[in-house]
Amino acid sequence: MLSNPVARSVVSPAGTGTGAWQGWWARPGVPVALGLLLFGVVWLTHLSYTSLSPPTDNIEQLTWVHSLEGGYYKHPPLPTWLFWLPAQLFGVNAWTSYATGAAFTLGAMGVLWRLLSILRGDRYATLALLAALCVTYYNGRLYYYNHNVVLMFFVAASAALCWKAHQTGRAVWWIALGGALGLGALSKYQIAVTMVCVIVFWLHQRGWRDPSRRCGLLLAALVALLVFVPHVWWLREHDFGPIHYAMETSLGSDLGLLARWTGSLHWVADQLLNRAMPAWVLLACMAHVLCRRNPLPTQDERDGEPVPIDAARALLLSWGLVPLLFMLLVGLLGGAELQLQWGTPFLLFAIPAAMELASPWVAWSRTLVRPAMAAFGAIQVLLLLLSHITSPRGPQALQDHHWRTFDSEALARLLQQPARTALGGKICLVTGPAALAGALALELSDRPKVLIDGRYDYSPWVPPELIVQCGALELNRGTPLPGGSAVGPAFPNLSWRARPRL
Repeated sequence: MLSNPVARSVVSPAGTGTGAWQGWWARPGVPVALGLLLFGVVWLTHLSYTSLSPPTDNIEQLTWVHSLEGGYYKHPPLPTWLFWLPAQLFGVNAWTSYATGAAFTLGAMGVLWRLLSILRGDRYATLALLAALCVTYYNGRLYYYNHNVVLMFFVAASAALCWKAHQTGRAVWWIALGGALGLGALSKYQIAVTMVCVIVFWLHQRGWRDPSRRCGLLLAALVALLVFVPHVWWLREHDFGPIHYAMETSLGSDLGLLARWTGSLHWVADQLLNRAMPAWVLLACMAHVLCRRNPLPTQDERDGEPVPIDAARALLLSWGLVPLLFMLLVGLLGGAELQLQWGTPFLLFAIPAAMELASPWVAWSRTLVRPAMAAFGAIQVLLLLLSHITSPRGPQALQDHHWRTFDSEALARLLQQPARTALGGKICLVTGPAALAGALALELSDRPKVLIDGRYDYSPWVPPELIVQCGALELNRGTPLPGGSAVGPAFPNLSWRARPRL
């Protein structure tokens, strides 16, 4: 994954022939892109094999994509808009969502690598990328497609564009930064955390002293606002539904003092000592190797073009530490119930932040790629093995009870013919809890639409007259449906009934 200055220069004058091919292949981004592609193929193949149902977030997008709206009852609209084209090209199916989710995750990793290669050189960037790919958000959840995954791409893009804007002072980069922040806001409102990162870095660079940076920050803010304004109008027209959802599920929890401390510290511990633990193992192994084999380099010996070290360090620490501290304060001061998945868009930057903090003692720019790749490969094999043995394909005693063990295909086999008989024909509509109804609808050959919790305001893709014309298959977990039937022993506490057409 390293650049080769000699090979990079072997390009024929005409730009064709063997020299051109060697020059193209020697570009450092090409091995990185191929490595990310291989990583994606391996993990997506494994995750598809070991999951009996797509993740609930994927089911959500596979349901919502039937109607492009200005927003949805839980979240802003951009992830669904972006998913529309792949769904049209490759179908509304699990693999389309897997590939789309992986594309955004790996795209963010590519942006991270490129930014770090500019700031610290290719070796540093390669090690950071390998470590980031060890974070369990980005391997075991590579097939997730949700708002956190799309937001992660814009978080990474905002860091790269913020650096470019500060270094060049050109308005075009400030406009691009504003566009990235605005699109991030259309992905998830949590982009506010990244906006704080931008401001922290701007303050560290004393942006108020430079007229171009003062105007640039204002320009970025205006562009972000312009991108977001149409969704604000939709929110007004729909009683700020996603805001109410956020307040009801987590932000408005108003936990007590003890619950605030335990919940917030548990969140931070989960991010750093659980999700990111394999990354720390990789970095610790490489730090040990580097400290034994290489003394610290002088400034003149550092890889890459000379950059303002303090500015680069400030950028990486801003994106790496501010989100963790911000979330901690939201939990401690705001009393919010922090959701573990909220770290997904930001935790990749904790890796270079940790490397920056350790840089006085470790010469990361002298990373030896072969030992790093060997350690990375060993960690990935262990993660794949752990995922397999705890999946529905592993030994029964070790299987977890996560959503991936829910056999939606078996549920469809049990219900499809009885439901068709009761409805007198094709199943056009499934209604019930979002994940259950959506998972069943994906496996039914009739490919019915989903009416979430029986609510048309949650399901704008369902015309009210559809249930009159076709009837519906109703599902419920827990309380049995009146006049319904238990699905069977394989699905305890799950009942169904057919609502005939009128």
